Amino acid sequence: MKRVKVGVIGVGYLGKFHAEKYASLPHVELVGVVDTDKKRAQEIASNLKISAFNSYHDILSKDKVDAVSIVVPTSLHYRIAKDFLSQGIDVLLEKPITNTLEEADELIKEAGKKKTVFQVGHLERFNAAVMAAEGIVHNPLFIECSRLSPFPNRSTDVDVILDVMIHDIDIILNFVKSDMESVDVVGLPVITDKADIANTRIRFKNGCIANITASRVSQERKRKITIYQHDVYVSIDYAHQNMTVFRKQTPAGRGKNRELPHIVEESIKIEKNDTLLEEIKAFVNSVITRKPPVVSGEDGRRALEVAQLIQKAGMWEVGSGK
Repeated sequence: MKRVKVGVIGVGYLGKFHAEKYASLPHVELVGVVDTDKKRAQEIASNLKISAFNSYHDILSKDKVDAVSIVVPTSLHYRIAKDFLSQGIDVLLEKPITNTLEEADELIKEAGKKKTVFQVGHLERFNAAVMAAEGIVHNPLFIECSRLSPFPNRSTDVDVILDVMIHDIDIILNFVKSDMESVDVVGLPVITDKADIANTRIRFKNGCIANITASRVSQERKRKITIYQHDVYVSIDYAHQNMTVFRKQTPAGRGKNRELPHIVEESIKIEKNDTLLEEIKAFVNSVITRKPPVVSGEDGRRALEVAQLIQKAGMWEVGSGK
């Protein structure tokens, strides 16, 4: 099989891991890494025994690469992704897809015109516990999410909604097959001049309600989602890739002697995975087979649209501390 030639644009905290995962795959030739920080690019390239570049234009050619991961600040997503897609080069673009819906539409249009693979990096879709839940979750009625972490000292170009909450937005939209009806939000800036903690309640037209809390100023780390249905609810710990299913069991018998239903707990055995590696393997598979990506540009746009609706409904004043 022909090896897929790949480049990684941006090798900061997350981009470094992208490069390492590609380097581990047998069907991939990691051509090089690109970063405006020359020292950083050279350090990563030296460790992986590949080439370092300081401008993405150095590999902007089908002769150089078949595909790229773009792991740069969100403000640069559109310009860089558009340049590669227009050259017929497949793109894995980190979330959020772009700054605006208009930019997202342009990228989706360009990918369609050039028949390129365009995948958006919503990582939790490849979490082993989330994938296991897809066969159990059918018609959610209520969803509760908590995603809390200490301040990361990165991704400060976006608020907590685009930085953190958008992971759960994407998962919820994948589970709830319905349009939104309304959004209620409260949040506040703590360390940055943008919202660093937020809570939102989304009402869907099919009756489902999702309550999401996201914080990047917490003292604890927590990444959990609980999905309630009629006779079962599913609890997922993203971080530990655990899933527990709780089912209502109705005792036999009739009349006044009949016992009340009780809850039966079942821990689902899950083979844990390297979520980022699975995301990158899925992208490479789409590049090779030309099958649609697991997380499409349209998926990324939909998550961005909901995130922006949440931002607009927010009750904080950006930059004011109120």
